[in-house]
Amino acid sequence: MFRITKRLIDWMGVYKKRIYIGFVYAFCHGIFSALPIMLAAHSLKLILDDWNGVAELKAGTVWLMLLAMIVCVIGRFLFSYLRAVTQESVGYEATAKERIRLGDVLKRVSLGFFSQNNLGELSAAVTTDLSFMEMFATNMINIVVNGYITVLVMILCLFVYSPLAGGISSIGVVLSAFFLHLLEKQSKKNAPLHQKAQDDMVESSIEYLRGMQLVKAFKQEGVSINGIKKAYHDAKTINIQIEKEYMPGNCMHLFSLKAATVGTVAVSAWLTWSGNMDLATMLMMDMFSFTIFGSIESVNNAAHVLQIIDVTLDKLERIENAKFIDEDGEDKPLLSADIKFKNVSFAYDQKPILKNVDFTIPEGSTTAIVGPSGSGKTTICNLIARFYDVNSGTVFVGGRNVKELTCDSLLGNISMVFQKVYLFHDTIENNIRFGNPLATQEEIETAAKKARCHDFIMQLPNGYQTIIGEGGSTLSGGEKQRISIARAILKNAPIVILDEATASIDPENEHLIQQAISELTASKTVIVIAHRLATIEHADQILVVENGEISQSGKHNELIAQTGLYQKFINIREQAEGWSIA
Repeated sequence: MFRITKRLIDWMGVYKKRIYIGFVYAFCHGIFSALPIMLAAHSLKLILDDWNGVAELKAGTVWLMLLAMIVCVIGRFLFSYLRAVTQESVGYEATAKERIRLGDVLKRVSLGFFSQNNLGELSAAVTTDLSFMEMFATNMINIVVNGYITVLVMILCLFVYSPLAGGISSIGVVLSAFFLHLLEKQSKKNAPLHQKAQDDMVESSIEYLRGMQLVKAFKQEGVSINGIKKAYHDAKTINIQIEKEYMPGNCMHLFSLKAATVGTVAVSAWLTWSGNMDLATMLMMDMFSFTIFGSIESVNNAAHVLQIIDVTLDKLERIENAKFIDEDGEDKPLLSADIKFKNVSFAYDQKPILKNVDFTIPEGSTTAIVGPSGSGKTTICNLIARFYDVNSGTVFVGGRNVKELTCDSLLGNISMVFQKVYLFHDTIENNIRFGNPLATQEEIETAAKKARCHDFIMQLPNGYQTIIGEGGSTLSGGEKQRISIARAILKNAPIVILDEATASIDPENEHLIQQAISELTASKTVIVIAHRLATIEHADQILVVENGEISQSGKHNELIAQTGLYQKFINIREQAEGWSIA
């Protein structure tokens, strides 16, 4: 338990100094909690001595004791306040910093990291897990460390008046710690099961909500909800199991403390009966016995929570220690805007995608990449942007090996427009500004005009301040696409990658988007993945990808005259575009 607490304190990083200062305040709080009991006993002794004529109780002494009691009460609340303001906010500050740190990590790992790790687990790590840490981290430190600090102060006070009573209380604490250790071992076994149940609930909930449109369309609410029901049922089962296995250790922990309380009362009564302790001291011992263990009785709850925190910290460490794809890269300027693949091979896990690919894209030219689904077109673009690293060969961008560059310095020179556009739940202005956080309002509107989206934005209720639904759900596909192009125009990168940017757009929007793309790609190095003849026939170079290899390359007029996949591809596309319902 203390090992996990120490680990938790270390996780606080730069804030742990405040935790240690809080321990000092907790010690002072413990002293000022014990002093009123001793003052009350001493006052009672003075009253009894005055009653029995042993010594006169003077008014000055009464006022002095009253003043001392007031000072103790004020000191107790003062140090409680100081501990709270020093420690309580640390959890929120540390988790806020951790979220930013995890965001930086996830931004710099290979995209393969996301396919190798459970999405629900990653989502839970940055949401529910960190929220759990936020709520309970400093609270657990307070319960465990500050609780034992307080009980230590109380036991020391008991030893002053009666070593025997102090020894009994110490034995109670030791026995309690033993049973808490057993409880901790049980919790250590259950914590990973609890964590997995939580992750499964998050993943199932996300999957169910994302697939809601499909569920409704096919009237499969019953089938689709089975997964989420199972996840919730498993979470309920493990939590009930944890509670059942938690009870024996918990009961023995509390029994040890209560037995020590009874033992302290019995010892003080026996010492008083035998004449070795006065009545006032006995009453003080009794008051101590009923308050001494209050600070550690709730440690039983902390034992299980700390095990969950331990598992959570393991998960966070796995993410933090993920290998950065650009950890050996440097911030270097590109020498040009050309692109070159040299003997590039790549595989997703064990599945080969690209094999010994060679090509060059000159600066300022437009290159179209065509080929059947799964041939490796998008993979080529992902390797240019270094979303993945090649297994062998070299990718050069701007005259530099991409492995020599950091992701920020490389991607700062690349604008990407995808078929599936994602917009943030924010204003349209901020979604466009994502391309250049320092852009002025005038620059944003200029980019929007070039992207042919200014007119429809101005028709919205709040113009550029209109809040977009999550993922852009309140806009049409064509509107989202034009906003994403405005974002790319605002970035003004020398290299532009278009991945099926017009594949699923209606004819009316396609005309506007083609105009927007023309504005985006002017005087740029352009790589476009497309199937539509109008998009690729004017390209300076067309690369035909087949089974992970470049089977053909050249201009449209050259390739259309050659027998091969490109000619077949164009014939199929022309037939498809002329297709109609009989």
